[in-house]
Amino acid sequence: MNVENPKSLIVIFGATGDLANRKLFPSIYRLYLNGKLSEEFGVVGVARRPNSNEQFRENVREALLEAKLDDSKIDQFCEHFYYHPFDVTNRESYLELKLLLENLDSTYHTFGNRIFYLAMAPEFFGTIASKLKSEGLTDTTGWKRLMIEKPFGRDLPSAKELNKQIRDAFSEDEIYRIDHYLGKEMVQNIEVIRFANALFEPLWNNRYISNIQVTSSETLGVGERASYYEKSGALRDMVQNHMIQMVALLAMEPPSRLNTEEVRSEKVKVLRSLRAISLDEVDQYFVRGQYGSGIVADKEVMGYRDENGTEPESNTETFVAGKLLIDNFRWAGVPFYIRTGKRMAVKSTKIVIEFKDMPMNLYFPEGEERRPNVLVIHIQPEEGITLHINAKKSGPTGETTPIKMEFSSKSQNSINTPEAYERLIYDCLRGDATNFAHWDEVGLSWKFIDTISEAWATNKASDFPNYKSGSLGPEKADKLLEKDGFYWWPLSE
Repeated sequence: MNVENPKSLIVIFGATGDLANRKLFPSIYRLYLNGKLSEEFGVVGVARRPNSNEQFRENVREALLEAKLDDSKIDQFCEHFYYHPFDVTNRESYLELKLLLENLDSTYHTFGNRIFYLAMAPEFFGTIASKLKSEGLTDTTGWKRLMIEKPFGRDLPSAKELNKQIRDAFSEDEIYRIDHYLGKEMVQNIEVIRFANALFEPLWNNRYISNIQVTSSETLGVGERASYYEKSGALRDMVQNHMIQMVALLAMEPPSRLNTEEVRSEKVKVLRSLRAISLDEVDQYFVRGQYGSGIVADKEVMGYRDENGTEPESNTETFVAGKLLIDNFRWAGVPFYIRTGKRMAVKSTKIVIEFKDMPMNLYFPEGEERRPNVLVIHIQPEEGITLHINAKKSGPTGETTPIKMEFSSKSQNSINTPEAYERLIYDCLRGDATNFAHWDEVGLSWKFIDTISEAWATNKASDFPNYKSGSLGPEKADKLLEKDGFYWWPLSE
């Protein structure tokens, strides 16, 4: 098999949903346009509503035009799409799907290679995986892989139960748990910045770094996701997966080889080293918030409790800030601060590595404000790297001035970097699971998060809403750093 242009059938459960239309269809089409997908492939859309192949293909076409992609190959691309109306609990639906896949295997010579992509409500994940096995859809001459969207459970017990159901049908190396942050260009660049540069790796430890900050802020509210968000909150929606994954990449040791097993092994070591906090300590290490009404982009917006689908006295957090400590030789004493929230002043995902000051800095006399060296990794909306250093100001005085050395991925490449889902789907087609979450990572992150969830469920927030829409979050988040002598790096820099 050609690994670079893999042949496969892709079955998308939830093919009429928003994720499929906005992300999956455009991502698969970009792979096709870029020659990374063989002409011998088929996509089967599975969903409850009745539809014909022609209606489904027209829907795919509209999604691609909406994404403003090159339309030169849309017609031939859409010919590879098929639709199968489906009842998750009905045995006949699976048997009919099995027959369709066998026919398409013959049509496209895909050798029985299959990806089952679960882009639907998580309560169906276990049922679908079990039925795929019991009705013979996993009995194939080729390879089979299961791609799963988050959330993977809502706590450690439910995640274990779901994992058991899925593992009864697929082996661990056939399960691809998606964290789309791991597909982002600059998140994947973290390892390269660290391990391919003698400038940084020798300094990447507690001797030279004072603190690390990971921020993911949004200007949008919960919108149509309110019913999901009421059960999830920012802690489960963002911290348990995206934020902790980025911390693991920042803190991991250099892997002995650049393969899935070694990279995952080093990330797991980090998660095992996360300092556990007790129920009584949660408020010392974590801050929660919920947005009220305010002004965003010169428009007045409502508070979370006024959103359609939320409870009038909702205790759901839309903001989380936390201090993580990693108890190992490299990172002992270095705080990792994380922050994520909705309806904030700026949309930004960035990582800030602040280096320690010189032990004796003659260029910053006593009492003068010091400017630490800082490395900023910009993940979105702009992609790039900024290094803040001090240099001599022009003239005879000897004064110093801060300067910025910048690299912009967008300006360098002149076009947008690959969409995260495009990269992750391609990785799955090639059988590369490096940028997907292993069960060990999922289990350890839930173990850490569950204590915080329990503490917040027991002690309801009495001050919600506690930050205005369009602000930088609750004041307590600033104090979390101030008590350690630090401050949040500005979101707009």
